Amino acid sequence: MTSGFRARRHAAPTIEPVRSRPRRVAVAGVALLGLVLAGCANKGPESTFRPEGKYAQKIDNLARPWFYIAGVVGLLVFGVVVYIIFKYRARAGDERVPRQLHGNTPLEIMWTAAPAVLLTVMAYFTVTTVISVNKTAKSPMVIEVYGQQWWWEYDYTGPYAGIVTATDLVIPAKTEIQLKISSRDVVHSYWLPRLNGKRDAVPGRTQPMNIEADTPGVYMGQCTEFCGLSHANMRERVIVLSEADFATWAANQLKPAAAPTDAAAVRGAQSFAQRCSSCHQINGSYVDAAGKTVQFAPVDASVSLVSGVAPNLTHLMSRGVFAGGTYDLHVDGDPAKPLNRPDLEAWLRNPSSRKPMAPDERRGMPNLGLTESQIDDLIAYLSTLK
Repeated sequence: MTSGFRARRHAAPTIEPVRSRPRRVAVAGVALLGLVLAGCANKGPESTFRPEGKYAQKIDNLARPWFYIAGVVGLLVFGVVVYIIFKYRARAGDERVPRQLHGNTPLEIMWTAAPAVLLTVMAYFTVTTVISVNKTAKSPMVIEVYGQQWWWEYDYTGPYAGIVTATDLVIPAKTEIQLKISSRDVVHSYWLPRLNGKRDAVPGRTQPMNIEADTPGVYMGQCTEFCGLSHANMRERVIVLSEADFATWAANQLKPAAAPTDAAAVRGAQSFAQRCSSCHQINGSYVDAAGKTVQFAPVDASVSLVSGVAPNLTHLMSRGVFAGGTYDLHVDGDPAKPLNRPDLEAWLRNPSSRKPMAPDERRGMPNLGLTESQIDDLIAYLSTLK
């Protein structure tokens, strides 16, 4: 038994079969193809290659040719490298030392001069495009943009002064718009890929950016500077309307919110005044318990660079989304469609469970501990803010 045990102990270990090289190459190729296809989108809502308006078109005219040139150069380099790897690879039994090269002056001049010329041409067109994109029209519509954890506020100026909205930026088609971008807390970055590039929103500074859209539609954007818990949920929507539709929208936005008349809405207005009006502004009035009409006290969100302010809700129901664009306020984000009541109820019930926030640090909406009946009344009131 001892000799048998020793024999088994010293037996050669079993060697598992090794995958063939072609199979490994095929698996790697499929994985690489999957990664490439994962980045493809035929009609991505945030695609730089779907420009809308002259500013985005100028950027596309600059980027697209160089993208193709870089792709061709990359393929050529990759092809040469693969060719050299397989053509001159070491073979079994071949111990010859390859012929050594000690410089080739014409080749060295060529691969130094060609990129230099190419980069000089690229620099010229890049500089001229940057200057052109940042050249503001003589009399554009000016809208102030404020980044905040984690939503965007839009304050209109000029003939539309008094319009304050959030997340949804509404503009007329074929109109020069100058955005003046800043921040109330940390650094954000405002990015509208189909209308222009991006611009950092920095506390205490104002950064201009021009946009113009040729046709009505909805154009998506995203904060592109990491700004905390809900950075990924800090979205933008530009709603482009015809000139007539924009005039109608603007006229409605300049009106104060009407005092509620329905019993549930009246109770909701009173609850809003008690629990929400210290942060949220409504340009309008409500009816108190004694039946007296009371004007909401103003909230000046521009007095400090902190995030203890909240969106103006005067015409909340004219927007398509809420919570920084995280949820649709209406079905499909269309204000003409029915209210998305389930998500709005869940938000009022416990906001932090619906979006990562830090309300104890004045960053995000706190849980107000509302009862179901209070939620129903608040929604009844908010539904009147059209």
